[in-house]
Parts: sequence; C-alpha cells; structure tokens
Amino acid sequence: MYMKYIFKPSKIHRVNFIIYISTVSFTAALVVLFRSFLLELAPERQASVALSLVQLSVFLATTVAFLGWFGIKQSRKISTEYEENLRRLQAAEKQTNELEMALNAHAIVAITDSRGVITQVNDKFCTISPYSREELIGQTHNVINSGYHPKGFFKDLWHTITRSEVWSGDVCNRAKDGSLYWVQSTIVPLIGKNGKPEQYIAIRADITSRKEAEAKTQYMALHDALTGLPNRRLMTDRLISAISSKGRHPGYGAVLLMDLDHFKEINDMLGHGIGDDLLVQTTLRLSCNVRRTDTVARFGGDEFVIILDNVGSDIDSAITNTANMGEVIRTAVAEPYQLGSQQLTVTSSMGVVLFCRVDDDPEELIKQADIALYAAKEAGRNQLFFFDPLLQAETIERALLVRDLRQALEQDELVLFYQPIVDAQQHIRAVEALLRWFHPKHGMVLPGKFIPLAERNGLIVPIGKWVLETACAQLAEWQQDPEREALVIAVNISARQLSKTNFVDTVKSVLAQTGARADRLMLEITESIFQDNVNSTITKMDALRQEGVRFSLDDFGTGYSSLTYLKRLPIDHLKIDKSFVDDIFEDSSDIAIVHTIIALAKNLEIDIIAEGVETCEQMEWLQGNGCKFFQGYLFSHPLHPDKLNAILENTTLLPTKELRSSCD
Repeated sequence: MYMKYIFKPSKIHRVNFIIYISTVSFTAALVVLFRSFLLELAPERQASVALSLVQLSVFLATTVAFLGWFGIKQSRKISTEYEENLRRLQAAEKQTNELEMALNAHAIVAITDSRGVITQVNDKFCTISPYSREELIGQTHNVINSGYHPKGFFKDLWHTITRSEVWSGDVCNRAKDGSLYWVQSTIVPLIGKNGKPEQYIAIRADITSRKEAEAKTQYMALHDALTGLPNRRLMTDRLISAISSKGRHPGYGAVLLMDLDHFKEINDMLGHGIGDDLLVQTTLRLSCNVRRTDTVARFGGDEFVIILDNVGSDIDSAITNTANMGEVIRTAVAEPYQLGSQQLTVTSSMGVVLFCRVDDDPEELIKQADIALYAAKEAGRNQLFFFDPLLQAETIERALLVRDLRQALEQDELVLFYQPIVDAQQHIRAVEALLRWFHPKHGMVLPGKFIPLAERNGLIVPIGKWVLETACAQLAEWQQDPEREALVIAVNISARQLSKTNFVDTVKSVLAQTGARADRLMLEITESIFQDNVNSTITKMDALRQEGVRFSLDDFGTGYSSLTYLKRLPIDHLKIDKSFVDDIFEDSSDIAIVHTIIALAKNLEIDIIAEGVETCEQMEWLQGNGCKFFQGYLFSHPLHPDKLNAILENTTLLPTKELRSSCD
C-alpha cells in the first residue's frame, strides 16, 4: 500500500522515496560502524557501549518509522489533492472542448491580430462566406465587405475596439458568390501585457432569415397588399421628401389624386374579384405612364395618389407639363380593360395641386387635391381639375352647410311642401312630398344643394325618417276628412334608406305610430337601387306591398335601367322624367323614349305619371299617347301645407281658370 503512493509519478513522491532510502542507508551504515567500533573495545566495556548502541538504534528506528509514517501520510494527502486537481483540470478541459465544439457548430468565429488581419477562422466562417481558410487567413475583413454600410459605420467599430471595449451590432457581408448575408457580431479585444489589444476575436451569428423577415414585414407595412404600390404611410413620407427637396432644387412639384369613375357600381354588379382585377390593371397602367422619379401610391379603395416631382421651374410650365402628364394618365386608364370574359371601359377623374415651398403641408396638399377631384366629378367626371382657392371656399361652405344640416332637424328648419299630381280632369289624386330647408341665415336652401350633401354624409337616413313621419302624420289628418281621405302622398326614398336592414320595420312603425293608412302611402324609388343588392330590395318592397304600401319608380330611363329587374319590381307607377318631357317637340329621340316608356308600362299594367309638365301642348300630347297622370308647374308649384290645405278646404280640384284659359 505504501509503495502505491510512494511510486506515484510525481516530484513529491520521488522526494519522499529518496528521504526514506537515505534514512535506512544511514541507519545501516551506523550499525556497521558501531559493530566495528565494539570489536575494537575491551570486553568489559563492550556491554555498556552495546546497550547505548541498542538505545541509539531503537531511537533511530523509531525516528525512521515516524518519518516513514509521516511521509506516507503527507504523500496520501498530497496525492489526494493532486488527483482532485487533476479531475478538475480534466473537467475544465472537457468543458472547454465542449464549448469550443458548440461555438464552432453554431457561431461564426474569426481571430485577427491588432491590425485586423485574419489569423484564424472556424469551419462555420468558411461555410457562410464561402471562402476557404487559405483565402481568408492573411486577409482583412474587407474581403467580405458588402458596401451596404457607410464608412462611418466601420470607423465607429474600430474606435470602440481599439479602446479595449467590446463592440456589438448587425453587419451585412457579401459572400464569395456575391450574395448578401447578415450577421449579429460581437468583437472582443484580447489585451496584451502592455494593456493594449493584441488580438480580436469576432463571434457572429447568422441572422439573414430574421433580416429578410423584418424586411418583408416592413415592406408589408409600407405597401398595399393588393397592388404592391406604396400605401398612404409611405406616400406621405415620399411627399414630405419631395416638399423638402424644394429647398435644394427650386421649382414645382404636383400631387394628383385620381379615382375610377363609377367603381362602386362595377364592384357591386360584377363582384369584388373583378373590382380587384381592375385595380391591379390600373396600377400597371399608372406605373407605366409616369417617370422613374415619380411615385404612384394607392390611397385607399379606388383612389390613387401620384406625386410628380420637378414639373416646371415656373407656374405656367408646371401647369402645362402637369396637365399633359395627367392627360397621358387619363387616356391610358380609359383604354378598354379585359376583366375575365368581359371587356370594360372605365374612365377616371383627377384633382391636381401644385407645390413649390418647403413649408407646404402634405396633409393640406392632399385635401386640396381632393377638393379639385370633387370638382372634376361634379363637372361630369373623366377630366382633370386643378385646385383653385375658390374651390376651397366652396368646400368650406359645404362643410358649414353640412354642420348646419345636422342641426336642422332639432331646430325645426325643415318643412315638407306638397306638389299635386292630377288626372286628365285635373283632379288632385295625390301629392309628392318635397323637402325644403329654411336656413336661419341663408333663407331657403334648394334641395339640389343640400340633398346630395345629406346623401354623402349619411344624414339622409334620419332626415328621410322625419319626412316619412311628417307625411304619414299629414295622411292621418286627412283621413278624418271624407273629402281628402282618398289622397295619396308620395315620399321619396333614397337607396341608402332602402339598404338598411330595418327599413321595413321602420315604415311599419311609422304607420302604426301615426295611424296613417298604408294604402295611402306611395314610396318613390329611383333607378339607383339597381346598383346595390336588388334581390334584397325586392324582398323589402314585397313585404311592404303586402301591408298595402304602393311604389313608384322615379326618373325612369335616366340611369341604370334594367328591364330584367323592372318586371320583378312590385311597382304601381312609372314616372317619365322631366328631361324627356321638356324636349318631346324638339328631339325625336325623346319622343321615341316616351313612346317606349308608355308602351312598356301598358304591357306591365303600370300607370304612368309625367313629371315636369309646363305647357298645355305637352299635356295634350302626353294624354293623347296614353298618359293618365300629370305633375308640373302647369298645375301647381310645390305648396306649403297651409296653402295646400286651404285649397283642399273647398274642392279637390285645382283652381284651373288660368289653366283652362291658357289651354283654350
């Protein structure tokens, strides 16, 4: 057991062994020396000296035994410490090897000298680059420089690590084949005895996939998903940049706001798939007809914004050049589209505003372009309008009018007038309820001015309900008088009202609350209902028809007439529009149209009402061609309820003295 520890291959064990051997040898030598010494002594002294030698030998043996025991004990202790340290060293070495293997497996590692010259690289570096070790060692990292980062980027990097500080950041590198890859890099300086970096170790992770995902996410955040065009956010950034550039490059730029005429009708009638295809094809045409420095963006729905930079150094050239570019775009958009199996021609309207100052407000420019677009659409569509301050004044006036219109119901500023509808003997058979607005400041506001505003701003729904309630209340009042209880009131219903899911319930509720007879109420609809869900509309009309409510189709022949739907609609009357009546003696086409409408109504067993009758000749011609009911200034202007009731107090006949004398 002792020899096990004595013969350990260590310096301490060897020293203990030498001490042990030396001690034994020394003791043996003393024994030999003492024996020789005893032989030379006289016999009488040998006994006493021998006893002393024995005592000395015992002492030496004890000493040797103690030294041996102590040495072995120390050897055991030292050997145990040695083995523990050896185990720790082996474990640390194993852990280091494992960390190195893991690092090499998952990280890109390079070591350079203090000048940045590569001295070592791992396999991962060679794989991603993909340069061989021979191609990399001895080179600097310029060999993989992508040119993506500005010079200041690497200047800051070197400034950090040469101060013995760790640098971390994302770096875009170029591989041997020219492709780009991204790494998240940490560079650690290795400090020498002089306190300065002697080497640098760079540990990198491949983050190319993450960067690509981030780039895709950023692209999606700034571009329209359907068309791939810049969206409103990116468009605003581009416009801000274009405005800012005017400080460096004086001159004019332009903002064009364009939308497709009647896009909603196309979308509703042909489906959203066709609508999306139209938008994609329009995008292609717009992109092909602008300069590379211009921006085409999708603003929303069917609206596009085009930013034209540098359209002229002065106002005249800017207007001319912008108008020319706008005309090129308008013409390109108006070319026929192949949408599935259908070929369609779609026009566009554009509003344009110029800018030339660095303090121009992007949001204000868009508003002004929108004002000009509105003017273009009001003027008949398919044209380009430049913004004019007068247009803005009109827009402000409209906005104020909308604000006042919201309060008109609460302030009792709305009044229903009634225009009589007569038969051939000029008996009043019905009246049409016509809305009038008496503004406290502007006086009477014409319906043609505020009704479209109400339609666009959704106010037509609450206003329409008020009209229905007021008309039904009047019917309920007339029902108490035998002379007037047969009168019918025609109430105009907008497509927006009719599209409401609760429309039928609303009409029923109003009839119940007022006590008006359903068969004395006639709802006038226009051909705009053909633009929306016709089947739903017919279902609602049928439900009200079962309650006794009558229907008439107003302005027939002026819009989206559809004979297919006409034969399905539960209508009682067809109204010939005033525009046809006006020209029946001047335009043969109008005569043909009126003849067709009357013949169609007869075949469908629908009564005809002619609107806008102003002369006896018109009435006689219409009557002679089969028209039974008439409405127009020849008989009466729209009347205030008090005036109408005063007339009806005595007779259901209009005061036709002037009428008869003028027609004689």
